[in-house]
Amino acid sequence: MVDALVMGSGPAGLSIAAALCREGLDVMGLSPTPPSEKWMNTYGIWWDELEPFGLTGLLSHHWSDCVVYAHQDEIPLHRSYGLLDKDKLQAYFLEQCEKGKVSWHQGIGASLKHTPHGSVVTTQAGADLAARVVIDASGHQPAFIQRPSSPIAYQAAYGIVGRFSSPPVRPQQFVLMDYRSDHLSAVERTEPATFLYAMDLGNDVYFVEETSLANRPAVSFEVLEQRLYRRLSFMGVEVKEVHHVERCLFPMNLPLPFLDQPVFGFGGAASMVHPASGYLVGSLLRHAPAVAASIARALDHETASPIHIAQSAWHTLWTPERIRKRSLYLFGLDNLMQFEEENLHRFFATFFRLPLPQWSGFLADALSMPELLQAMLGLFSHTTNGVRKELIRSAWHERKLLWHVLMT
Repeated sequence: MVDALVMGSGPAGLSIAAALCREGLDVMGLSPTPPSEKWMNTYGIWWDELEPFGLTGLLSHHWSDCVVYAHQDEIPLHRSYGLLDKDKLQAYFLEQCEKGKVSWHQGIGASLKHTPHGSVVTTQAGADLAARVVIDASGHQPAFIQRPSSPIAYQAAYGIVGRFSSPPVRPQQFVLMDYRSDHLSAVERTEPATFLYAMDLGNDVYFVEETSLANRPAVSFEVLEQRLYRRLSFMGVEVKEVHHVERCLFPMNLPLPFLDQPVFGFGGAASMVHPASGYLVGSLLRHAPAVAASIARALDHETASPIHIAQSAWHTLWTPERIRKRSLYLFGLDNLMQFEEENLHRFFATFFRLPLPQWSGFLADALSMPELLQAMLGLFSHTTNGVRKELIRSAWHERKLLWHVLMT
């Protein structure tokens, strides 16, 4: 029986497996594909989120000319953004796993059984894999993590890497959000808003992606593709070569798992996607070491049961303050999904003009509860009356939730 069984070999699975190895634990991995199989999605991250880990060398590109467009205004962000080299990031985690004790098994977990001293996952092929604790990092539809049901809002995106008749963004520029919608009809502007996420990759290659921040139900890939091509056409830009097409769809407000279950989750399985931005990799890097350390401490007790070990990790990952902050993020997300286009533009124009530590800390979940409230009050005081009206309406509608969050 090994110390920990990690299910999944994406960024979440490899990051927690690597952190467990750094703690000197005996780890087993289970994944439908080999852990070295290339990841498909694009992962972006702010430079200052990687810098404390000394991992800026894992970026394939980075930009200092970073902007947001909201209500026709160009808002400079004064913060550097990077695109992770997926192969380097994957190799970084795998190298740490190889330095430790990791044995990988290819397969899919079919059933799970707990005993007082460990857990056994049985694969679809009939193999039994035993560990003192099971960590499910298999994504947004995990094999064994239990959570309450709730309506889900999805972020969806359709993107193209390729060459264009003219640059879709300035050379050496990164556009986090371009909410301008002159290319849409008046009727379309009443439909869920989407924005352009774009970057110059060098050598006349660009990445452009039409994104829906969050919607319930999700905006379809077909709508996003149509809007992207219409946006480019309005800009006088024609697609000349398509090197890669990216389609992304993931939940933004997945309910927190039950924190008293005998299986621990990590990554999307543990609802770690930031409800305000959709980012995940920075959170994996920040939380994996502390979670791994809490598991190692729990494992020091030879009689510790799977539920004791899992709960130690759950309570390290989801502290009472982080749960309260997440409730505020979800409140904000529900607000944004109901905003009319004008107020949505005004909201983001105000948000990205907050002091840099406030909006950057908000997006990274790095603010304390008092700091988060200060940022939200600052936005309320500096935004337009239309946005204030929307926020007051939502606050009244969700007054029980807000009272609970603020008073506990």
